[in-house]
Amino acid sequence: MSQRKLVVAVGGASGAIYAQVLFEKLVSLRDQWQTIGVVMSRNAHYNWQQELGMPFQAHDWPFDFFQNNQFEAPFASGSARYDTMIICPCSAGLMGRIAAGTSIDLTSRAADVMLKERRKLILVLRETPLSLIHIRNMEHITLAGGIICPAIPSFYSHPASPKELAATVVDRVLDLAGFTLQTFRWGDSPPPT
Repeated sequence: MSQRKLVVAVGGASGAIYAQVLFEKLVSLRDQWQTIGVVMSRNAHYNWQQELGMPFQAHDWPFDFFQNNQFEAPFASGSARYDTMIICPCSAGLMGRIAAGTSIDLTSRAADVMLKERRKLILVLRETPLSLIHIRNMEHITLAGGIICPAIPSFYSHPASPKELAATVVDRVLDLAGFTLQTFRWGDSPPPT
């Protein structure tokens, strides 16, 4: 089993389907990680219910869950050596707090840890249109070593459902995080329509 340790934060932006597909894919990649710590905002729980039509149930997933005020979580410190953090979806407000280094909760603290330790931080931004403030915040995070991966799906694989469409983004995120996965790649033959 891999020794990879991952943090997943689910921010308050719309796009719960991205988090759901990410969780499902991580379960299918179980042999590639040792532990996954998850923190969800209050709005993330609300959006899960509103957008997916069911309440979020932590016991459905083989991850370690933490409250957003639980600063004793292991990934609140660089010494715990979590190697990657994915924030999916990430709101513009959360991105702004990370860009400013304002650690007001466990999510922003964990992101700060990833940047200061020079580890992989991936933000799946869900915002449109973008203001100059957003663009500058993306620049700050990118210059600090983070990766901005907007939740912009691709269509060349002919996704046939909302989940397949969301998976075009999630698979890119998992590629960026260093996972090995089977996914449609540019140049592959698209499925028949």
